[in-house]
Amino acid sequence: MNKGILTKREKEVFNLLVLNKTTREIAFDLGISEKTVRNHISNAMQKLGVKGRAGAVVELLKLNEIHLS
Repeated sequence: MNKGILTKREKEVFNLLVLNKTTREIAFDLGISEKTVRNHISNAMQKLGVKGRAGAVVELLKLNEIHLS
């Protein structure tokens, strides 16, 4: 598994994702486009070697990169 280091923005996106925010809400909160949010998620999944947002969340929790509030 290729575990590259996530960017600060990628972590921000996933921290909002675990709060059950939609792509649209994340985009609004961060002042970026929905496409950019999807790109951050896709890039993070690729770095983690996982398929799907849920898989990425599980890996990031295991790696202590994100936290459940």
